Amino acid sequence: MEEFLIKIFVCFIAGAGAGIGTGFAGMSAAAVIGPILATFLGMPAYAAVGIGLISDVLASAVSAYTYHKSGNLDIKNSLPLMLSVLTATVVGSLVASLLPDRAMSSTMQIAMIVIGLRFLLKPVHTTREQMEALTPNNRLIKAIVGGIFVGFICGFVGAGGGMMMLFVLTTFLGYPMHMAVGTSVFIMTFTALTGGISHFVIDGMPDVLCLVLCAVFTLLWARIAAQIANRADAKLLNRVVGVVMIVTSVVILAVNCI
Repeated sequence: MEEFLIKIFVCFIAGAGAGIGTGFAGMSAAAVIGPILATFLGMPAYAAVGIGLISDVLASAVSAYTYHKSGNLDIKNSLPLMLSVLTATVVGSLVASLLPDRAMSSTMQIAMIVIGLRFLLKPVHTTREQMEALTPNNRLIKAIVGGIFVGFICGFVGAGGGMMMLFVLTTFLGYPMHMAVGTSVFIMTFTALTGGISHFVIDGMPDVLCLVLCAVFTLLWARIAAQIANRADAKLLNRVVGVVMIVTSVVILAVNCI
């Protein structure tokens, strides 16, 4: 009974952290869920990442719908980015299956801290007019290259994909902050589904109870966070995204050291 309650508590903490990160910052749920399940429940890292990715599917879908209702989702222009992300995610997942559980390097978390500082110190103030000023060919090339990079990260470490995608959307494709987060979670819905299925096909089904609990808790908190984020102005959202990225990365670094 005690073990059962501990599992529920750990999944609640993991789901809450993942949901808040997804709804506010378009972050991959696996970035939080994977390390927490692996550390506190002794779950194999590859299986924990798979649970995180599947938990991300519903949470990202609900968040994307919330952003869409507020006009902060660009489906048409994001399709080339999404297709390249999905392809690279499968490759990254296959490569990850060949490596030891502890292959997730702290380098990614340090990179997330740097990007988080970027949003805090140099907020994104891009307008939709500036975003649409990119030529179609320029947009296509940047989307494909950025998608390959983001997809491989998501499939390989199960973490950082959403954050890197947000960085690509705002820095290279010129998206305004709200639309970047909305488009990021839209793409992450399909990326997480692809990565999660790849993990389960390769490694088999993980702990079903943990999977259900993490998915439910992540979905709940992502919905709440997305509703709040859509009401915030761009400056505040930049700060929230930066803080979420930095705090999450510091926590994951600490968890990995346990």
